[in-house]
Amino acid sequence: MRDTAEDLLNDRAQHLLKVLVESYIREGQPVGFAHLVAPTRASISARATVRNVMADLEEYGFVTSPQHLGGRVPTDKGYRFFVDTL
Repeated sequence: MRDTAEDLLNDRAQHLLKVLVESYIREGQPVGFAHLVAPTRASISARATVRNVMADLEEYGFVTSPQHLGGRVPTDKGYRFFVDTL
């Protein structure tokens, strides 16, 4: 049985992917970690969670990092999930 995107991503991961895609569409630049946590003024443990979720999103193929430490951009799979869940 094959996992669907919804099976792979919990609510937090879906939210972060949505924020990342919207920011990338608006700015046209890779989205850095600081941009994802700054609006929430996240605690240290929440920051670690964001880092882990972003690593999962990359592992599952929803985002990619075009340059080392240069932020992340959505992949075709990430865009497809974003559009399908509007």
